[in-house]
Amino acid sequence: MAAAGPSSTLRVNTAAEPFKDLPPMCAALFEAKARKGLTFEAIGKAIERDEVWIAAAFYGQAKLTPKDIASLSRVLELEQSLLEADLGANWWPRRGLGPMPPNDPVLYRLFEGVLVYGHAIKAIIHEKFGDGIQSMIDCQVTVDKKEDPKGDRVVLTFDGKFLKYSQW
Repeated sequence: MAAAGPSSTLRVNTAAEPFKDLPPMCAALFEAKARKGLTFEAIGKAIERDEVWIAAAFYGQAKLTPKDIASLSRVLELEQSLLEADLGANWWPRRGLGPMPPNDPVLYRLFEGVLVYGHAIKAIIHEKFGDGIQSMIDCQVTVDKKEDPKGDRVVLTFDGKFLKYSQW
């Protein structure tokens, strides 16, 4: 689904959350996305990446490859040399949420879900897999919509590799 009308004058308020700690080029990515009227899903399809991964890259939480940079440059009509200079080989992502607990309502609800159900999820993982954890490095995250008569549902899937704890 495209944005509600591209705008050539859209500007991201880089002094406000969640943009204030991002590299300036990330704001340029968001502005180009809006200007083109594209969704993360459309950008992901155009450059052969998942929509969640693309959104993470826009927020400075995923490392773009040279191929990703070239593809984003083409799709968003941004100068490739500027993307390479700001987000290329010498730049590394900053992964994390920021302040804890999160201030953003969506992030807070995800945090709250782990607080409320974390021990139960951990116990079930332990029963099914043994002593270990789910990788967030070797993990695919999907966000889906499920229609429901009581109101649409959000379906989050964290499909991560199980990592068994070592014993020494």
